[in-house]
Amino acid sequence: MQKTARDMILSLALIVLAAGVIWLFIPHEDGEPDLKRVDYRVDLLTARRAASYPVAAPEGLPEAWKPTSVRFQGADADAWHLGFHAPDGEYVAVEQSAGKRTPFIEDKTQGAAKTGATQRIDGRTWTRYEGDHYDALVLEGTEGSTTVVTGTASFGQLTKMAEALRTE
Repeated sequence: MQKTARDMILSLALIVLAAGVIWLFIPHEDGEPDLKRVDYRVDLLTARRAASYPVAAPEGLPEAWKPTSVRFQGADADAWHLGFHAPDGEYVAVEQSAGKRTPFIEDKTQGAAKTGATQRIDGRTWTRYEGDHYDALVLEGTEGSTTVVTGTASFGQLTKMAEALRTE
């Protein structure tokens, strides 16, 4: 009986030692991943030439706002996307399209619901949408296109992005 208990303890010690050695050689991720900053200037110029509406992009945002994704799909209702990693670590995107307004808003806000609350930003009216995944600000009074500022960020951060948007 004693020999069996001793063998089990020795086996357990060897297993723990082997697991410790394996753990040492496996790379570990510490903190957030390093997101690459993208240069969206060329894509913005292309979109502004090709789109049927004034394409919006932020100007004057602090360096802490990191652009991480950009896309213009002229064949897909002139869809413009510009994604940012906000200073608080959340995601903010500028989405525009000449496509149908309601399905576009539903898609880009991941099903967020219109709240009825509005806010004035630089003399323009934006409607708030709240959802389980994304919140959003949707620009009102635009003919031929829809502009949405959306993401996981707070309405404060979404407002900062909307304030920075310029079309030329």
